[in-house]
Amino acid sequence: MHTYMEKKFKRTLVTTALPYANGPVHIGHLAGVYVPADIYTRYLRLKGEDVIMIGGSDEHGVPITLKAKAEGVSPQDVVDRYHNIIKKSFEDFGISFDIYSRTSSAIHHQTASDFFRTLYDKGVFIEKTSEQYYDQEAHQFLADRYITGTCPHCKNEHAYGDQCEACGTSLNATDLINPRSAISGSTPVMRETKHWYLPLDKYEDFLRQWILEGHKEWKPNVYGQCKSWLDMGLQPRAVSRDLDWGVPVPVEGAEGKVLYVWFDAPIGYISNTKELLPDTWEKYWKDEETKMVHFIGKDNIVFHCIVFPTMLKAEGSYILPENVPANEFLNLEGDKISTSRNWAVWLHEYLEEFPGKQDVLRYVLTANAPETKDNDFTWKDFQARNNNELVAILGNFVNRAMVLTHKYFAGKVPVCGAMTEYDTQTLEDFKNIKKELESFIETYRFRDALKEAMNLARIGNKYLADTEPWKLAKTDMNRVGTILNLSLQIAANLAIAFEPFLPFSASKLRKMLSMPQCDWNRLGDTDILPEGLQLGQAELLFEKIEDAVVEAQIQKLLDTKKANELKNYTPQPAKANISFEDFTRMDIRVGRVLEAERVPKTTKLMKLKIDTGIDRRTVVSGIAEHFTPEEVVGRQVSILVNLEPRKIKGIESQGMILMAENADGKLVFVQPSAEVKNGSQVR
Repeated sequence: MHTYMEKKFKRTLVTTALPYANGPVHIGHLAGVYVPADIYTRYLRLKGEDVIMIGGSDEHGVPITLKAKAEGVSPQDVVDRYHNIIKKSFEDFGISFDIYSRTSSAIHHQTASDFFRTLYDKGVFIEKTSEQYYDQEAHQFLADRYITGTCPHCKNEHAYGDQCEACGTSLNATDLINPRSAISGSTPVMRETKHWYLPLDKYEDFLRQWILEGHKEWKPNVYGQCKSWLDMGLQPRAVSRDLDWGVPVPVEGAEGKVLYVWFDAPIGYISNTKELLPDTWEKYWKDEETKMVHFIGKDNIVFHCIVFPTMLKAEGSYILPENVPANEFLNLEGDKISTSRNWAVWLHEYLEEFPGKQDVLRYVLTANAPETKDNDFTWKDFQARNNNELVAILGNFVNRAMVLTHKYFAGKVPVCGAMTEYDTQTLEDFKNIKKELESFIETYRFRDALKEAMNLARIGNKYLADTEPWKLAKTDMNRVGTILNLSLQIAANLAIAFEPFLPFSASKLRKMLSMPQCDWNRLGDTDILPEGLQLGQAELLFEKIEDAVVEAQIQKLLDTKKANELKNYTPQPAKANISFEDFTRMDIRVGRVLEAERVPKTTKLMKLKIDTGIDRRTVVSGIAEHFTPEEVVGRQVSILVNLEPRKIKGIESQGMILMAENADGKLVFVQPSAEVKNGSQVR
């Protein structure tokens, strides 16, 4: 079999994982799939190659029906809303799809239905009858997510039939204790149902040869996961399920059944290409001279490397993917991104809070891309990369070159005169950038490619700093002209090199340099800008991000974390029962704090003097981490006055004030809602 390095292709088909249309997209999606795919596609377009980039929303499946039910709307209402949000986010970030469509479209339903029917007519599927949970009140079979119950591991009473979100354990619906239907709340029963299965095990030898022998150049995280799946042995996988939202199974006797979402979603790549190119779509899907590349996250590796290729192979007329450069996951501030916990940076919110800074996020996400292992996004790193790299290196160099040219040469590209050995060496330093960038991009090493592009800006910065044309302007304007000509040629190279990575900034830079087009083949040239060319006005490409802006984002996440803690707070179970007589023995009074001071050499303890209405006494309380003495003085508090005295840090404490502890550990005074007389009893 051919590997990528051995085979030349006439055209490239780029597909991107279909985001699930039950919520907006976040930075993890952008870093894992869409920015890498966009970099790769923009690069090929710059080279003048035949390439199309296909995307769309995945709009079927149980989570969407659950969301629709919870909101009291139809599944179509849900997917319409989020498809539009997702599509706009991608447009705003410059993700340059040739088409971004959806799996609820008529053309997709027809394409997926026809694909299933072809495999069905060829006898590919296995029919199996099994027992599944059935809701007798709702008159329907229940998908795993429609079943809740008690987790057998952690006893969480709200576990789902596929996973307990409290302890993270994967489950089968039959594992649940006291299962209930999420639709009616009734106890489901087991009932027989028939489904069709794709016999992955029959294609195991083909997959071993195709992947393990034919594609050893795949990224190690992808190749390793495929090998692990194959070594465990493949099993038949259901391609249908009992549900009323999705592509209906197109055979007799399959009423109330739809294609499983994992089966119909990748066919969306085909249907979206058909929608884009109704007359020539087969050229991209059935011609061996087409290179197909799937950009996905690691959770989709098995579907794009094992399942979808098996489907294509079984159908018989389609090409197979040449590469699947899947990324790992991006974490956020050291914690896994979670849509259910709102632990994410949402793209539409980012654009509201950082208008015009799409390229800053694209840069940071590429620089930190989780290419072979999970990586972390932090707001401090975001700020540092913007200020120390985009502003201080790239932006600073371009601005100095432009401002000096306007100052000394009326904004026209000066004549390049005789060059020194240092000039020649500088030219030598960046003449190979085209070769280096191509090597990295074509092997999906976008982080390294971005570093190489930024190194060109570093070369320019160093060159200006070393030659100091602002000093030479007093004595040798010819030399100044040569320095600035060379600096502007480097800037023109930067406009080309950064086009795949930072399209908005590259476009702005080309306008400043009066470059009519961006031609990848000119990368590395030193005569891109002709002498005498009138430049545009100098503008700042990037601006510094202040501490307060970043601290606000960090606080926003901390507030989210606190809200989650409160939401998921489970009170401690009640203690053992006491008798009524035991309760009546407790004498709880309302008192007022007269004095308060911290106990020396402790962090938690505070010494209080309290008027209990019956006397004035000293109490030592562990509240110093939550309140200052000034906040406490004058408050009415509840105090247990008949608690046996005890010495704490050498101070005799004569009672205990009552506090409530919140889910986040914060203490709150238990006090009357209105002023009462000191000494009033709490009954």
